[in-house]
Amino acid sequence: MFAIIRIRGVGMRREIADTLKMLRLKAPNNCIVAQETADYKGMAQKSRDFITYGEIEKDMLVAMLQKRLRAGSSRVDEKMLKAVTGYDSFEKFAEALLANKVKIKDFERLNSVFRLTPPSKGFKSVRKHYPAGDLGYRGKEINKLLKRMI
Repeated sequence: MFAIIRIRGVGMRREIADTLKMLRLKAPNNCIVAQETADYKGMAQKSRDFITYGEIEKDMLVAMLQKRLRAGSSRVDEKMLKAVTGYDSFEKFAEALLANKVKIKDFERLNSVFRLTPPSKGFKSVRKHYPAGDLGYRGKEINKLLKRMI
């Protein structure tokens, strides 16, 4: 499963703006989790000058769900998670997401986009690609960036 984070905001061609819209990344520091399909890989590759992406680990997904999952404007706790999804813990919900049994956007009440804070200690560069900067594919290293942004 990929975590895709929008880093940059303005000055792009229309086709890239449309791709980011399809990914539901409307503003910088927005993040989605998506399955590793050819469609999502192609969209991520096309917009790599404005996003960073990589494989998210279960522990980081659980932490992100606990701290940043929202239903409307309210934070989702385990009680609300059980009422909305039927899963009684964030760990079980994360396992189901990673196993491709469910998607966050399947549940209408849940926001499928995570709004993150800018990373502590800032970005290396929002103009260069990883490893010199922060753009593009970064593999498992996305988890370190997510930890700084949660």
